Formats: sequence, C-alpha cells, structure tokens
Amino acid sequence: MEPIMNQIRSRVFQRLHRAAVLPQRKHSGCAEQAAVPAPTNSRKNKPTLLVSRLYQPANLRDMGLPGEMTCKSQRLMQQAGLIYQSNPGCYYYLPATVRSMEKLVRVIDQEMQGIGGQKLDMPSLCSADLWKTSERWDLMGKELFRLKDRHGADYCLGPTHEEAVTTLVAHQATLSYRQLPLLLYQITRKFRDEPKPKFGLLRGREFYMKDMYSFDVSEEAAYETYESVCQAYTRIFARLALRCVQVQADTGNIGGKLSHEFQLPADIGEDRILVCGNCSFSANVETLSPDTSDCPNCKTGKLEESKGVEVGHTFYLGKKYSNIFNATFSSAQNKPCIAEMGCYGLGVTRILAAAIEVLSTEEGIRWPGLLAPYQACVVPPKKGSKMDGAAVLAEELVHTLGETLPRLRGEVVFDDRTQMTIGKRLKDASRLGYPYVIVVGEGALEETPRFEVICQLTGETMFLSKDGVLDLLGRVETV
Repeated sequence: MEPIMNQIRSRVFQRLHRAAVLPQRKHSGCAEQAAVPAPTNSRKNKPTLLVSRLYQPANLRDMGLPGEMTCKSQRLMQQAGLIYQSNPGCYYYLPATVRSMEKLVRVIDQEMQGIGGQKLDMPSLCSADLWKTSERWDLMGKELFRLKDRHGADYCLGPTHEEAVTTLVAHQATLSYRQLPLLLYQITRKFRDEPKPKFGLLRGREFYMKDMYSFDVSEEAAYETYESVCQAYTRIFARLALRCVQVQADTGNIGGKLSHEFQLPADIGEDRILVCGNCSFSANVETLSPDTSDCPNCKTGKLEESKGVEVGHTFYLGKKYSNIFNATFSSAQNKPCIAEMGCYGLGVTRILAAAIEVLSTEEGIRWPGLLAPYQACVVPPKKGSKMDGAAVLAEELVHTLGETLPRLRGEVVFDDRTQMTIGKRLKDASRLGYPYVIVVGEGALEETPRFEVICQLTGETMFLSKDGVLDLLGRVETV
C-alpha cells in the first residue's frame, strides 16, 4: 500500500511543480488565449448528452419489476427506469422524471404568476396546535402523518396548508385592501397516510403538489379570483394537450361554499364523473342524488358516466379559516375586515402519471410534448456495419441542432450505444418516449443525405433532408 501512495504523491508533486513553472498570464486577450489551447473541431462537435451516461438503473430490457404493477403508467415508468419504489407509496424520481417535472413546474409557474400568483415555500412540518385550532387534527383521522418532537410537542407532515398560510397572513397587521387579491402558492412535497397506496404516482403517500391560497376583499371579488384560477387550470391542460373536464365537486374536509375538480377521463380513474351530452354541465357522482340520469342544469340532456383521475381541485372557502385565525385587512374606511379565501390544488406528480396513462401505448411512454424529458434522440448506425460511415454525420447533426435551434440545447440526446443494433435502440427510444427519434442510417450516405425521423406520438415516419429536420424540430415548443 505504501509504494502506491508514494507513487500518487510523486505524481501530484510533479503536477504542482509543472503548474508552478508555467509562464505567468499577461493581461492581453492574446496571452490568455495562448495559455489555454483551443478545443479541436472534432471535440467541439462531439455530442455531450449521451444515452450511455443517463442514469436509469439496470438495463431497460432486463430490469426486474418488484411488486404488483397496478396500472400502465406505473409499469411503463418502472420499465423505463424513471421511478423506483423505496417503500409503499414513496418513490425515487430519477433524472428524466425530474426533468419532466421541472418543465411542468415551469408551465404552472407561468400560468399562476400570469394571474398574479406569488410563489413562496412553507414548512412541511406543521404544528398540531394550528390543526387543533381549525378542528382538523381529529377530522383528518389516520390520513395525517403525526409525530412528536423530543420535547413531546405534536406535529404533522402537511397534506395541505390552509392553517399555515392563513396564520402567516394573519400575522401581517398592516395588510391593506389595496394589496388584495393576494394569491400565494407553493409547489412542494405533500404527505398523506394512504391506507392502500397504489397506481404508482397516481396514489402515493408522498407526492408533489401545487397549492395556492387567495385572500380577497369581498365575496364577489373572491368569486372573480376563483374563476381566474379555474381558467388558468384550463389553459395549463390545453398547453399540455390533455383533455380535462371541470366537474362540480364536494368540498370534503377542506370545507367551503364551492368546489370543482379537474378530471382526466381514464379507465384507471377512481372517481365517477357524469357529463351532460347536451350542455356544459358535469359533476362528480358524489354531488348528485343516487341514480340521477337527467341533467339538473338544462333539464333535457342525459348524463353519461365515465371514470376520471382527479388532477386538480379548487375551493371557495369563504371565511372558514380567516375567521378562525383572524386574517384581516384594512378596508377603505380603515376598518379591520375578515378576508374571503379560496384554495386551489394541482397534483404535479399525478399529472405526469395521468398524462402517461392516457397518452401512452402498452409498449412505450408518450409524453405531452412540453413535458418530454428530452425532445429528440439521434440514433447513429451500429459500429462496424456497412453504414458505419454515417456516424460522423450523426454527431454533426446533433451539433447543428444545438447551434441552429437554441431552444433545443440540452434537449437532444445521442444514443452512443453503437454496439447495439439500431432496432434494439429504437425499442428503448419507444419505451422512453422521445417525441422525435432521428435514425442516421443508409439514407444519410446518399448524395443528398436523408434522415429517418419518427414522430412517436403519432407513429408517423418521415425521410427528411438536414434542412427538413431543422425545419421540423424548429417548430417544437419547449418551456
């Protein structure tokens, strides 16, 4: 062991000595450039996002799937190495999933801030005193994760934050009517002690959620805020190209005067929703009398039942929490008034899983375009094949995409596993769901090079020139 350490010390000393005797840098730009060799063109054109370096545990085709796969999205995400279960209802979100989730967060941020939302971050560890004051400590029952600190004080891991945010606002003694509406939101981990967590990210015990809380001067103003948030939710799902239905809902243990759910119709859904075929009315069956078949809105349409996955929920709370915690503002007459409140949730990780559930095939993931972890994958020929000469063209294509289309920088991966056939790599690409897969094969060696471009969402295959590829991907929207 000692001889090895001596060798290491010797090498380190030699490096330090060489660094010490290097000529000092001058202040001119020319001297700076001379001190650091410029990268060669070959190195500059080398792709940096390599499939072989992406962290997805175990080979995709050989990965074992422990436990029961209860739905398509869970099976596909585990097969692709996107999630890994740590314990029931809790998952590791692996790098590709985190990229997708961060993109969804950016979409949500844009829409929430577009209606005046301000982002904050509240503690996940919530005092039991707050929950006892609102009487939800007992009302929530076993759904709350409860714990004691070393001093014996009771806490819970927050499944929602009405008590916390109302207390925060109540402590601001100088809040004026001119500052309202006040819309505060966060995107953070939430915790619920589900008795039977299942369906992967669709029903877990630890998950990411966006929760927003509004404070208004009057009931009329609160309804306007409520409607603006519902419209923002509708825009979010439209941008993701997901069909989402806003349905009349029960207020549950959160309470309030008005509530709507945003449901993605899906066979795996646990909610039953009724939609009128004649007008815009829709509702969760929990809000209607049993066996209701006629539309209570237009009176003539018939209600059709389907299953749905709840991905969002809005509540008009009135003064339920602001009264309890004395969240007031100064009116135009300089008198203290109780604020009118609303709360609005979006299941971030649930939206990811639900989108995969409704868009994907049985063999491969299909993402909403904006949320795909990477927008394109370039597949060069197998090493040693008769098309091996096209490998350089594949690398050049990746470089050109990044240089010509700035929005795609960091969005194009290069499948450098050239020991594998193109077919096997295409199978992996299908499982991972890159929106566009570009195969650099025999056509790239023609006098006018052509590239095979597969649009995975539609299943369409095109043969395009380099300019055609640039034109097609230049229209890709990113966030």
